[in-house]
Amino acid sequence: MHPSGIFVTGTDTGIGKSLVSASLLHALRARGFSAVGMKPVASGCDATPEGLRNEDALLLQAASAPVPAYDEVNPYALAEPLAPELAARDAGIDIRLDVLVEGYRRLAAMADRVVVEGVGGWAAPVSARLDQADLARAMDLPVLMVVGLRLGCINHARLTAAAIAAAGLELVGWVANEIDPAMLRIEDNVAMLRERLPVPCWGRLPFAADPSPARLASCLRPGGN
Repeated sequence: MHPSGIFVTGTDTGIGKSLVSASLLHALRARGFSAVGMKPVASGCDATPEGLRNEDALLLQAASAPVPAYDEVNPYALAEPLAPELAARDAGIDIRLDVLVEGYRRLAAMADRVVVEGVGGWAAPVSARLDQADLARAMDLPVLMVVGLRLGCINHARLTAAAIAAAGLELVGWVANEIDPAMLRIEDNVAMLRERLPVPCWGRLPFAADPSPARLASCLRPGGN
């Protein structure tokens, strides 16, 4: 794993990036590292007395030690459950790369590792001018890919891995996340992914109706070791 952290992306939206990111934070802490999470941009936030709050960002905050302030975990909180570009446009917010990079650097200064979770799938834009590749590149982070195990995952995983490489970024590993308990031939699909993806598998999270990142941390091997 990179000395300062990693950028977590996925093969699609709703495939468990937040669960994997939070579980990875617990796994790193179990290895003796201080580790904090970051969700640079989050749409679909709830109004609270403290301000807009996103469920995924709160999960990362709860899994962090030390625990950063919410605004440090999630610099851009957007109300509407839309693609960030649309949610930011509706809110009249300009998502700036320099703000996100500076936020990452503040988190990196307080912990050994920072786990940065992207938005949606790898090709989902962050804003009208920013792609996720721009974030990972500006933060100088390698990429960890979450593969949601369901029909079509091999295609999505291979396309995502190719897109990460085409952007000139380093894909260092992938995590299999069981999101469809009814998936047929799941073991064969995992075996095919292992054969075709050019990087090691960092672990596999079993399906759970109410998953606990702290318990699932033991399923992950940061660095694939």
